[in-house]
Amino acid sequence: MAEEPIISLRGIRNQFGPHIVHDDLDLDVWRGEVLGVVGGSGTGKSVLLRTIVGLRQPQAGSIRLFGIDALGADEETRSGLDRRTGVMFQDGALFSSLTVRENVEVPLRAVPDLPARLRRALADLKISMAGLPWKAGDNYPSELSGGMRKRAGLARALALDPEIVFLDEPTAGLDPIGASEFDTLIRGLSRQLGLTVFLVTHDLDTLHATCDRIAVLAERRVLVTGTMAGMLEVDHPWVHEYFHGPRARAATETRDRTG
Repeated sequence: MAEEPIISLRGIRNQFGPHIVHDDLDLDVWRGEVLGVVGGSGTGKSVLLRTIVGLRQPQAGSIRLFGIDALGADEETRSGLDRRTGVMFQDGALFSSLTVRENVEVPLRAVPDLPARLRRALADLKISMAGLPWKAGDNYPSELSGGMRKRAGLARALALDPEIVFLDEPTAGLDPIGASEFDTLIRGLSRQLGLTVFLVTHDLDTLHATCDRIAVLAERRVLVTGTMAGMLEVDHPWVHEYFHGPRARAATETRDRTG
């Protein structure tokens, strides 16, 4: 029997008033892969992510997570799905009035009968897994650099040991060294924990460094999916420019130099 995708979208339609963002969009994501989602401005990359995680209701279509109908799920089933996923939004989307540790504890507070001492210990573990120094748990978001806020957001996304992690532009705004370190972190966590990663990005270096497969949003749908090598063979104006342009060549040269 063929493996069932861990995420399956069929016929998704997202619309804001008269403006149609997605129309009849299909996509499958397979367990354990890192999928990079790219597309031009206005193609709805973040909208698609928010739709999958249940933050917006599509006008049409179906979403299955772990083989379960996510759109038709009752509240208890939806809560169970949410506990199996983690989301890192742009810039971390942390609560400014809470410390990093308290931010990471927020999802853990939903776990019944979890003692405060264990909750704190688990939060510190996730902070460490995200590559932050142990002292960072006592800091407030305003006291952190942009890169550290992103890592704190990742720690919170990992709080409940999710099977799927959704990352929205995780390296946006980072300097090249910080972005490279974050790419390495994501790739390592994916392999070590068996995570499935749905990664919205515009960063070609991130695609090269982390992604097993790429999905291109264009013309209101997923135009094509495939490996980086496969993208080079796609005969579509935007895809060709994106994967053959100067930035693409620079990313390829960097990858070749670093092995």
